[in-house]
Amino acid sequence: MSTRFGYFLIADITGYTGYLSASELDHAQQTLTALLNLLISHTKPPLVISRLAGDAVISYGLREGFLQGQTFIETLEQTYVAFRRAVELMVRNTTCNACRNIGALDLKFFVHYGEFGVQKLDAHEELVGSDVNLLHRLLKNHVTECTGLRAYTLYTDAAIRQLGLADALPELIRQEEEYEHLGTVVTWVKDMHPVWEAHRQEPQIIITPERELARFATDIALPPEVVWDYLVQAEHFNALAGGARMEIVERKAGRVDAGSIYECFHGDGSKVSQVVIEWHPFQLMTLQFAIHLPVPIRGVSAMMELRLEPIATGTHLLQTFSKPTGPLVGRILAQMGLKKFMKTGDADMAKFKAHIEADAAGRLHLPDATELAPGEVRAAALASLGAD
Repeated sequence: MSTRFGYFLIADITGYTGYLSASELDHAQQTLTALLNLLISHTKPPLVISRLAGDAVISYGLREGFLQGQTFIETLEQTYVAFRRAVELMVRNTTCNACRNIGALDLKFFVHYGEFGVQKLDAHEELVGSDVNLLHRLLKNHVTECTGLRAYTLYTDAAIRQLGLADALPELIRQEEEYEHLGTVVTWVKDMHPVWEAHRQEPQIIITPERELARFATDIALPPEVVWDYLVQAEHFNALAGGARMEIVERKAGRVDAGSIYECFHGDGSKVSQVVIEWHPFQLMTLQFAIHLPVPIRGVSAMMELRLEPIATGTHLLQTFSKPTGPLVGRILAQMGLKKFMKTGDADMAKFKAHIEADAAGRLHLPDATELAPGEVRAAALASLGAD
């Protein structure tokens, strides 16, 4: 058994004991099975599922070629939003009064980084090592007692440092836990309820067909999470933008988000600033940019939308440009300039596809999606609910 270094994740459903006490067993089993399947579907490469533990999904990812810290955070946030949306839908659709307690279910994440080994046991991989033991010890903590939070992500200090999330610390709650034989463990806690409130709405700004000027598309042999990871890195986004270099400024707690700016610098010294106005990880980003004209007309701008759609072979990436807005003469001149600029649109998409596929082939470790044995999810749900 070789020693490895990487990230550990536990996604743990909470509140099911109270739900079970007011619900019939078969209803509770169906609900928990559905929610476990949702968590499994959102555990994607480079994460690998180790095993199910009742109401929890345990997974890990190798250090080499892992996602950026921001992308990993967004993966957890999107999983949480999907979980809350599913729970909300279940509550809305149930006709069983007892089962309306589904709304009491929630989700917690535990993230650690460290050293581990992998032992093959039956149909799953068992993680072993002192850092793995620490991860499981963290399930017993004082977060809710001290903060009142029911749904949260708990990061160990080691995970924060390795993921490069030090800039995010001001928005996290510092918590210390004491464990026998381990001493004091410093953790950082993020409240997940505001994430749900911020992301439950659909995109408000999209480029509708009547506002569309041009579109370009390509199929990339990488999953949406990985393609998005590249788009959040200036040096890789620049392969699509075609500038001399690119920078991303105005980050929010170290993260690219609505209000951040992609600054594309060109060889002639000019700069195009694209402001993020919609940010929906792994699905959609919309950027707005001012258009500088050879005549003194201000207030002319356009939008560029990048939409990611999962397909069997990876990701369908769609890039859409809007017609310019602003004063009439400015719109006419800007549209002429944009159409000239967009003659390279198909070539730019092909260049970006080739660039990130080549980089991923040489750098990323993307294991196949985990296949769980038939009945394993149902068995885990039954075990969690205390059924024979």
